[in-house]
Amino acid sequence: MAAGDQESDQALPVFDRRELLRIGGFAALGLAGEALAASPASAATGDDITAMTARALVAAIRARSLSAVEVMTAYLDRIERVNPPVNAIVAMPDREGLLVQAAEADRAVARGNRLGALHGLPHAVKDLVAVRGLRFTQGSTIFRDRVAPADALQAERLREAGVIFIGKTNTPEFGLGSHTYNGVYGLTRNPYDLSRSAGGSSGGAAAALVLDLLPVADGSDYAGSLRNPAGWNNVYGFRPSIGRVPAPGRDLWNPSMGVNGPMARNVGDLALLLSVQAGFDSRAPLSLDSDREALASAPSAPLRGKRIAWAGDFAGAIPVQPGVLDACAPALADFASLGCTVEEAVPDYPVDKVWEAFVKLRNWHQGSPLLEHYRDPVRRSQLKPEAIYEVEGGLGLGAFDLTSYSVVRSEWCEAVRRFFESYDYWIAPTAQLFPFPAEQQWPSEIAGQRMTSYHEWMKAVCLVTMTGCPALAAPAGFGAGGLPMGIQIIAPVQREIDCLALAAAYEQASAGRLARRPPTY
Repeated sequence: MAAGDQESDQALPVFDRRELLRIGGFAALGLAGEALAASPASAATGDDITAMTARALVAAIRARSLSAVEVMTAYLDRIERVNPPVNAIVAMPDREGLLVQAAEADRAVARGNRLGALHGLPHAVKDLVAVRGLRFTQGSTIFRDRVAPADALQAERLREAGVIFIGKTNTPEFGLGSHTYNGVYGLTRNPYDLSRSAGGSSGGAAAALVLDLLPVADGSDYAGSLRNPAGWNNVYGFRPSIGRVPAPGRDLWNPSMGVNGPMARNVGDLALLLSVQAGFDSRAPLSLDSDREALASAPSAPLRGKRIAWAGDFAGAIPVQPGVLDACAPALADFASLGCTVEEAVPDYPVDKVWEAFVKLRNWHQGSPLLEHYRDPVRRSQLKPEAIYEVEGGLGLGAFDLTSYSVVRSEWCEAVRRFFESYDYWIAPTAQLFPFPAEQQWPSEIAGQRMTSYHEWMKAVCLVTMTGCPALAAPAGFGAGGLPMGIQIIAPVQREIDCLALAAAYEQASAGRLARRPPTY
């Protein structure tokens, strides 16, 4: 709500902020919710403030009923108290400097300056992204002491939107693997069970969100790095279509299948951050024009009669730990309650062929930027085995090999396109097993089937990566041990709005049963 709007002064019923967050956040209450967030009479405590949605915080700062200094103080206090056993946020600058920046954000409001969409919000960027003046390690001891001299494009857009960078979120070395640990900052643990993995490679971001250590978080996703940690931490993560969020790189014309995207505690905030991240940039010539206002609005749409295909275990093609599909079943019932029809179905194409192509294309994409480190004996000794696996897998690939695997990817995309002629959405689990022990490097088997690589246990998301489709990870439910599981809401290429529409309706339908907070909360 902009400064001067009258609703912020009207009498409103008293709600508990944490309960509002559990049922979908202040965005679910519309203007009344934003006014409640901005009400001077609310006497918000620190934890009240950190439980507010990003949209509500922005409205309150603009209305000057909460200051950016108050918001920053609340978050820093909470991080100091809650973060240490989980280790989600790292590389934090000094508190005094952050409060100085927050005070300047308040002065900008008082002056009537034009404010960005995230003005005054504390933010920590995944440590695969350079932020001017902050340590930029990529989780590698090779870069243990590196400080970024300039912002990467994603950090630049966030800064323009008004965030105050309070540090980084932890990630595995070079983002390799869906388990967040590295030799610089150590291990990030799952807030629902500190003995378990938070997932990765955006594990620090997901854990920070569910603990109210950040209003929103950013991440990246090649093999499920936005989706698996979102599912394992009961939050939302969105892998958009390739090009939706510009990502300049070493090779502008043969881009990786990795993309950047948003994470959040609710769909409204997820859409808000995506609207900041998205849009064409000439430094990424294959990036897409985007209607940022349409993305930010997280529009609703009639869902009755929508046809949903449920992937399950991909017709027996992937192993799944017992209990995972059961944990997803309530989500399917929620879709049915919205008037959707749900049936089990998968595209007509050999999954094993897609997986082989994925492995080889990833060797190329992920191994290429690591090759210079591999060729240096000193730096090579500091690479984790997964990095060496990717480089050595790519060394034997020729141009014609890569073409053949790219053709398989194209055939798979065509099979999925035809699949969407019969279905409006495709739903799949975000992982094939629940969070595994944190001290384990990666799962060696699922349901009795041996895993032959560090990422084979993530086929359920890797197969979706190969489609190029947008995939929105949403909480699904909990297993018998209380560990979270998620679902992917998949729509045709470039139909991010469709993903957001279904996710927003699902969020409201599922709110009551997904309100379980982590015991470390």
